[in-house]
Amino acid sequence: MTRISRVFVCLAIAATPLAATAHAQNWPSFRGPNATGVAAGAPPVSWDAVAKRNVAWKTPIPGLAHSSPIVWGDRVYVTTAVASGGSPTVRTGDSSRAGIGAAPDMVSHTWHLLAIDKTTGAIVWNREAYKGTPRVKRHVKASHASATPATNGRVIVALLGSEGLFCFDMDGTLKWRQDLGPLAVGLADDPTYEWGPASSPIVDGNLVFVQNDRYKDSYVAAFDLATGKQVWRTNRDELPSWATPLLMRSGARAQLVTNASKFIRAYDPATGRELWRMADSATQVKVPTPVAAGDLVIVTGGYPAGGRPIYAIRAGASGEIAPTALAWSAPNGSPYTGTPLVHDGILYICTDNGILSAYDVKSGARIYRSRVSPNASGFSASPVVAGGRLYLAGEDGDVFVVKAGRQFELLATNPMGEITMATPAISGNLLILRTQGHLLGIAAK
Repeated sequence: MTRISRVFVCLAIAATPLAATAHAQNWPSFRGPNATGVAAGAPPVSWDAVAKRNVAWKTPIPGLAHSSPIVWGDRVYVTTAVASGGSPTVRTGDSSRAGIGAAPDMVSHTWHLLAIDKTTGAIVWNREAYKGTPRVKRHVKASHASATPATNGRVIVALLGSEGLFCFDMDGTLKWRQDLGPLAVGLADDPTYEWGPASSPIVDGNLVFVQNDRYKDSYVAAFDLATGKQVWRTNRDELPSWATPLLMRSGARAQLVTNASKFIRAYDPATGRELWRMADSATQVKVPTPVAAGDLVIVTGGYPAGGRPIYAIRAGASGEIAPTALAWSAPNGSPYTGTPLVHDGILYICTDNGILSAYDVKSGARIYRSRVSPNASGFSASPVVAGGRLYLAGEDGDVFVVKAGRQFELLATNPMGEITMATPAISGNLLILRTQGHLLGIAAK
């Protein structure tokens, strides 16, 4: 080997861990890579948002949005909807406290995509994507920008309510927009209850996938990432749902798994052909995303909260699945809103009233069940984990840090001072939290 060749080999070897580190710090979609909620870093256990202890930055974000932040490289991206003539309010707690009606804010809004410097919190750019009156109402606990955007480092795709599917380049220039029509979702028995959509797009390869379950004409579709043209569309008889689909790979097989009120289904992501389905028709209001766990897919959710089963479905399934053919199931304990978490062989589920349960992911045996806090009014955000610690954001603004493992141990309670509905993002040792009015970077100083 020549001296020049040896230099190139050394440079390539040296660059490999740097590339892996950069990739590990990306959080490209809802709950990070493949919606796992698992990060390689170690954010702080405790912080003080008021005294700014372990707060790297705090950036005001206009409008109201429950979409999660995403991260690529040195930038954080968020969407928001800004109402004209006032600040929209949001309620917390279960339906007995918050209600199930629509919010009275059918006024002109502007939808934005913002890029924030990950190191300083400075807004790099703020792009107005659309302006007009929302085509559907929102739930009193929801927002007009609840779907989390997705990126592959070349483009950013955002589903901005019923205003359409938008694709931007990394500098915020609009490349294309697809009008998906009104995403009318709400109480299945009464279409006058409009609650607004929340299912997030998924980017993979040259496609972006959308799950659009509404009062009528429900479907799953794939669009070309370069042009926005529809590649395939599979119609489905479904009730309104809010779940983000999961793109799962098990061996050589890829499948797009969807969670909805009538059926749990999987599709071939290349063609939209249905691969398998399981009836789950005794429920409504499906919100949690399916979760991959090795050769299993964990599916939860539905009303009533806490009273719905947990299903562990084998990834190699095909055709119609009988409930008796599952790897395992639990009769209750399912979350209503939050997506479960799998880490180191343990399945963590936090219900909306703050009951955290841990299960052995292979057998389904429950390891523990404990209340996170007696004072929290509710949990809408999904848990994430890094550094052997779970981060659970309560609606009232307290972020609870729980030790990962087979015994429940609350490590810290960190008040944010604002309502917190969005699922956090993690990039390395930086925890990124979205409150009702701010985006915060939490890191040890």
